[in-house]
Amino acid sequence: MPTSTRSASAPLESGYSELVAEIRRQGLLRPRHRYYLALASLNIGGLVLVVMGLVLLHDSWWALLIAPAFAVVSTQIAFFSHDAAHRQIARGKRAITALCLIQGNLLNGLSYGWWVAKHNAHHAHPNDLDSDPDVAVGALVWDAGQAAERTGAVAWLTRHQAFLFVPMLTLEAVNLRVASVRAVLADQVRHRRTEGLLLLAHFALYLTLLVSTLTWLQALVFLIIHQAVFGLYLGSSFAPSHKGMPTLTPDQDSDPLLRQVLSSRNVAGGRFLDLAMGGLNLQIEHHLFPSMPRANLRRAHPVIREHCRVRGISYAEASLFGSYATALGHLHAVGGGLRDAARTGPTL
Repeated sequence: MPTSTRSASAPLESGYSELVAEIRRQGLLRPRHRYYLALASLNIGGLVLVVMGLVLLHDSWWALLIAPAFAVVSTQIAFFSHDAAHRQIARGKRAITALCLIQGNLLNGLSYGWWVAKHNAHHAHPNDLDSDPDVAVGALVWDAGQAAERTGAVAWLTRHQAFLFVPMLTLEAVNLRVASVRAVLADQVRHRRTEGLLLLAHFALYLTLLVSTLTWLQALVFLIIHQAVFGLYLGSSFAPSHKGMPTLTPDQDSDPLLRQVLSSRNVAGGRFLDLAMGGLNLQIEHHLFPSMPRANLRRAHPVIREHCRVRGISYAEASLFGSYATALGHLHAVGGGLRDAARTGPTL
């Protein structure tokens, strides 16, 4: 069951095979090794600068200014891991695993095995309440039917979830790390021992860096700022892409093009936004061709948009602020029934 009560109209034919042929003809699925080498160099360079800054500003409160920059580096590393997991950087299984374990587990403290299983399920059935873990019931709910089942404290949370959404994103990095550790401890990942050791190495190196360059109080404040901004940045990059999109009919859900296009929303912007959001602003292109290198998504954008226009397929695109407004508006609407019930009180 999808996440919105609105229905999408179905065009007669999506022409998916023709689009795939055109994308291949233009070479947009070919690897971009130089691009990713440059991106990796920027990420590692940023990480080195963060460490150097902490060392040079030893025991200084000015070092807290580095924490937001560290969060940006952490998020960019997460984007790089995302691309690697989708086979955008390398195609060999061993190379992909190595890249993701280093970038995800070691550098960011996030389990590659746990995340890739969750993310693949999302890509297979985006916005499907029964199959997509990104819209499963949790602290937030994405459907009025989910909201109707909430009682007590969680009902209060759902009534106000649109206003609490941004503050709650500051906890997202911690939430992802907790889920990663739980998955490893529960033996839910393939390379359990390796992933566990790399997670331990990450936490040990991270804490050693902080306590060796800052006082304990400074280290605690630095950690809070870093993790809060990391969660906010990462969460806000994923949030605008699917929330509030229309319900799919069974026929639409069975079509590989309609399933991805009608459930996704692009965020309009230029190449700076591509870098800032890790290419997730071009969500339609990414969902249609997950293995397409990030640098090629913008080249594919006019091809896919024109393909949809010719066939009468709805192609959703909004400004950055407009996409957030839609997502937050959907969250607010989902909690509407609970707010009405709270105002009228229990029925006798």
